[in-house]
Amino acid sequence: MTGHSPALRHARADDAGAVIAFLDAHWGEPHPLVHVPEWFSFYYRPFGEDGPLQFAVAEQDGAIAAVAGYIRANACETPDIWVSIWCADKAHSGCGMELLGALPRLAGARFSACNNIRPKVRPLYQFLGYTAQRMGHFYRLADRASYMVAQIAHKEILPAGGSAELVPLPDETALRACGYVPNPARRPYKDVWYLTRRYFHYPHQRYDVWGVREGGAVTGLLVTRTIPVEGTHVLRIADYTGAPEAFAHLGGAVDRLIAESGAEYADCYCAGVPAEIMAAAGFSERRKGDANILPNYLAPLVRENTDYYFAAGGMEHFTMFKADGDQDRPYLPI
Repeated sequence: MTGHSPALRHARADDAGAVIAFLDAHWGEPHPLVHVPEWFSFYYRPFGEDGPLQFAVAEQDGAIAAVAGYIRANACETPDIWVSIWCADKAHSGCGMELLGALPRLAGARFSACNNIRPKVRPLYQFLGYTAQRMGHFYRLADRASYMVAQIAHKEILPAGGSAELVPLPDETALRACGYVPNPARRPYKDVWYLTRRYFHYPHQRYDVWGVREGGAVTGLLVTRTIPVEGTHVLRIADYTGAPEAFAHLGGAVDRLIAESGAEYADCYCAGVPAEIMAAAGFSERRKGDANILPNYLAPLVRENTDYYFAAGGMEHFTMFKADGDQDRPYLPI
């Protein structure tokens, strides 16, 4: 192992083969995000095969020593990004740290975050100046005598109200016509390019997109999936783009979605929306070690709780939801 610093650079379009070969050699098993062509193109080549490859690389002694893939939240010149794949040669582990620290600069990013980090790497992100915490998990039960998917040791259904309406936006045209303007002060800033691509042109998975209307204007979006499982349904909140405090106004509207979909509960993984705001919307918090089980894995069903951890380059104006980054994707065989 040499002592000089690695060369850090943004990947070129023709680096794809070398990046995949490096991951094959050092990840430990074939990674679905690079070996399922739909995922590799969707996440890392959003502007087509001739566009930028959204990876950065560290080179030591002329060979790749670490790679880091990222996902854009917008099409801006200085985008907000999610770290997606991060891998280093064990013989050059320090190169991985240097590359991760340099990734926002190499990507020209304004802000960076990572959804679903391993708990043991939280100190590494914290060393690099990130906030690294457990993501909140919130749920709202339908009022039933029993549940087929959830396992409920203590039943709690909070009051829910709010004046917000949910307007269905079935396609990109409807989204562009509804008058919603994403707030660039949010971190990450999800622009219309990202939102239409992520929720109307996503491979192998369908989302329901709703405009959140208050006072006659669409002030945010709510994105859901209704998942059939065990003879019933679960309503998953995948994303929300409005002001965090305004989520409190969605309780009644979400209740109607639960009833219309026949779901036994709705759940939401999120960070940046305070627990008291979620409670005002009628959502209970599943705390770590909770006796209630609200399964995360539904296809196939695994009856256990799942804790997610995230890293963020700052908490001001920050929110994160289940579908951010490379999360909330179906399993596709390699």
